[in-house]
Amino acid sequence: TLSLCSQTLQNLSDALLSGDEENGGSEERRTEINGNWIPATSITEAKINAKAKRRLRKNSSRDSGRGDSVSENGETQKAGLVVPTSPKGKVLDRRSRSGKGRGLPKKGGAGGKGVWGTPGQVYDVEEVDIKDPNYDDDQENCVYETVVLPLDERAFEKTLTPIIQEYFEHGDTNEVSEMLKDLNLGEMKYSVPVLAVSLALEGKASHREMTSKLISDLCGTVVSKTDVEKSFDRLLKDLPELVLDSPRAPQLVGQFIARAVGDGILSSTYIDGYKGTVDCIQARAALDRATVLLSVTKGGKRIDNVWGSGGGQQSVKHLVKEIDMLLKEYLLSGDLLEAERCLQELEVPHFHHELVYEAIVMVLESTGEKTFKMMLDLLKSLSRSSVITMDQMKRGYERVYCEIPDINLDVPHSYSVLERFVEECFQAGIISKPLRDLCPSRGRKRFVSEGDGGRLKLESY
Repeated sequence: TLSLCSQTLQNLSDALLSGDEENGGSEERRTEINGNWIPATSITEAKINAKAKRRLRKNSSRDSGRGDSVSENGETQKAGLVVPTSPKGKVLDRRSRSGKGRGLPKKGGAGGKGVWGTPGQVYDVEEVDIKDPNYDDDQENCVYETVVLPLDERAFEKTLTPIIQEYFEHGDTNEVSEMLKDLNLGEMKYSVPVLAVSLALEGKASHREMTSKLISDLCGTVVSKTDVEKSFDRLLKDLPELVLDSPRAPQLVGQFIARAVGDGILSSTYIDGYKGTVDCIQARAALDRATVLLSVTKGGKRIDNVWGSGGGQQSVKHLVKEIDMLLKEYLLSGDLLEAERCLQELEVPHFHHELVYEAIVMVLESTGEKTFKMMLDLLKSLSRSSVITMDQMKRGYERVYCEIPDINLDVPHSYSVLERFVEECFQAGIISKPLRDLCPSRGRKRFVSEGDGGRLKLESY
C-alpha cells in the first residue's frame, strides 16, 4: 500500500512539472491575499520598501535635515558620514542609543569630561545665601592675608648666608634690604649684623668694608640701633669661638665697633659701658682696639679708612697715591714681605702695572745705586711669588717705553739707565727676551769729528 501511494504522488508531481514546461514558464506564482491573487515578487518588494521607510523615519527623528537618503537596496546612507548601522558607526556615534531626542549635543555642549561650561560663558560672583545653615555674619568682612612664619635660628642662618655672600659680589645694599623685608625675622633681627660680621671676618678687607656699609644702611630700615648694640654684645660674647677660625677676630671686631660709632649707628658711650666689667681677654682686646681708633679721630670724624683703601671701587687717583706711598715706605724700610702684603691688601690685581711703572720711574729719577738695587729686588720678589703676573709686568714696562721721550726731557741720561735696568731685569728672569728687545735706545749722534781734539760741535751741527 505504501509503495502504491508513493508512486501516485510521484506521478502527480511529474504531471505538474510537465504542465509548467509546456506553458514555457510564462506564468508566475500567485498568492491569494484577501481573495485577491498577488504575485510573490510584489510581496517581497513591498516588505523591503516598508523596512527602508521605517529606518528612514527612525534616523530622521534623530538627525533631521542631515541629507539622509535611501539607496536602491533600501539601506539608509548619509553624505560624508559612516553608516550608523555599521559596528564602527555605533562606536563613534555619541548620540543616544535609545533613539529619542533631536540629536543635539548633551547639555548644550557644556557637558563632557574637562568642560566647565559653554564656550564664552562667564561666571558671576556667587552670592552668599543668608538662609544657608553655615552662613556667618563675619565672613563678609573677613580679610585674607599671606602669613609668613618667623624664622628660627637654623632656618635664619640657612636663608641669610646666601644673601650676604651674594651681596659681597654685587655690593647693592638696597637689594639686600628688600630681600630682608620680605622675610619675617621676628626676634632674630639682631642676628643680621652678627652673621654679616662673622662672614666678613673670613673674607678680605673689601668684604669688611662692604659689611660696615651694609650695617649702616640697614640701620633704621631693617634693624634698629638697639638691635645693633645687641648684635655687638653677641659678637663680644662669641669672640672665644671666633678666634678659632679667625685669629685676628678681636682686632677686627674692634674695628667694626669703631666704624659703627663713626657712622653714628652705635652710641659713643657704648665702649664706656664695658669699662671694668669685661673678663674675657679677647673682648677686652677688641674694646681697646676700638678705643685707640676712636681716639685718633678728631671731633667725632667718620672713620672711613678703617679697612684700608683696597678694592676696585676706589678711584684711580687714590690707588696711584697708595702705590706711591707703598714704594716710598719700602725704600725707607727695605721690608719685601711688608711691601708684598700691602700690595695684596689693595686688592687691585688689574692695576699692578702701575707699581711696575712707578718703580721704574723712581729708578730713572734716582741718582744712587740703592734705589736701583732695591727696586730690582722688589720686582724680582713680586715676580717669583706671582703677585704680579707676566701680563701686568709687561704692561708696566711698555708704559715706560712709550713715555721715555717725555721722561728724558726732565731726567737726562734716562735712556742709558733704562737700558741697564732692563738688562738687569732680563738677567734676573723678571722679563722675557722679546720685552727686553723692545726697550728703546737713543741713537748715538756723532758730535765730535776726527781731528777736533775732543771739542764739541755747536748745536747747529
